[in-house]
Amino acid sequence: MTNTAAHPYNDVSPDALRHADNLKWTLFGEDVLPMWVADMDFPVAPAILSALQDRLTRSIGYAQMRGDPLLKELLLAKLERDGLSGITPEGLAFLPGVVPGLYAAVQALTQPGDEVMSVIPIYPPFLSAITDHGRVLNAVPLLENKDGWTMDFAALEAAMTPKTKLLMLCHPHNPAGRVWTREELTELAEFALKHELHVVSDELHADLRYSDAPEYVPFAAINAELAQRTVTLTGPCKAYNTAGLGIGAMLSHNPELVTRLEKATHGIMGHAGALSITMWQAALKGGGEWLTETVKYLQANRDFMTDFLARELPDVPYTPPQATYLAWLDLRKHSRAADIQTYLLEEGKLALNDGPPFGDGYQGFVRLNFATSRELLIEGLERLARAVKG
Repeated sequence: MTNTAAHPYNDVSPDALRHADNLKWTLFGEDVLPMWVADMDFPVAPAILSALQDRLTRSIGYAQMRGDPLLKELLLAKLERDGLSGITPEGLAFLPGVVPGLYAAVQALTQPGDEVMSVIPIYPPFLSAITDHGRVLNAVPLLENKDGWTMDFAALEAAMTPKTKLLMLCHPHNPAGRVWTREELTELAEFALKHELHVVSDELHADLRYSDAPEYVPFAAINAELAQRTVTLTGPCKAYNTAGLGIGAMLSHNPELVTRLEKATHGIMGHAGALSITMWQAALKGGGEWLTETVKYLQANRDFMTDFLARELPDVPYTPPQATYLAWLDLRKHSRAADIQTYLLEEGKLALNDGPPFGDGYQGFVRLNFATSRELLIEGLERLARAVKG
């Protein structure tokens, strides 16, 4: 376990975080400890702050509306390092965030009345992207095993219908924290190709992997045929804690798919802002050391939390995440499972994400964000333990 005794993240101050611009720390009362929305409580990388300050010394007119050339160059090089080779500049376009990319994929690759398949539990915008515009959710639960959450390929096959046109993947997975293995992705690719599905793969959390995680393999890198049917979504905002500077990218080995997404949202999707572009450039050029140290701190927090839960709440099922800074806790056995989020908020003064928005059947689950100082993590876990033991 990483020694965090003298780490600068230990100095995180609730008073400094609880300012008017911070949703996470102001949505609830001052007596509530917020460990819900996926923001880290840590300072932004110095390289990013420096680049933003420098950018403010120059005029802030329109950014490169066709896609900033330097950012494209930097991102394509990173994708190559991550194992996603062969993307051309024409197969890459920027977005104001990854969530708009989910919506764009559903709009572009399906028609009203079509079914869109996704595993659950899953990050709620996956589900709303399907249902908000007249598509039909084809939800397949993950398997709950003692060793973690896994794909149920038999259930995926059983759920297929002629109306199913698109598969939506979250890799690494939110909220389960899984980094899907090459073997799992290969079987999923065979499934998608067999049924001629298009795929959108949200790989936003890929840079937040822990040292004990399986090898990260981009889904589109599984095989060339699959790559022609896949759109990958990515962005810097989770890894570099810059959610307020929204930006993302959609990319494909098949540029025509990117064009379809752009056309489907033409005139109704905004562009990435100038400061967001500067931020991502700085992250790719000079944020590597900060990210490495941050992931080490997060892994130490995860390991501390795992030990705490095993000791204090052994009857609460939980699998340590392989990536992300999010823990998916099963409190279905609790007497207040029917309103567990409200109970923890009122009795424990602890704000967590409730289970049902992640899919039908997950009442009693909560998602806990452990991207905070060790002191605040301890306080949050102790509040959780007192409330659960109640």
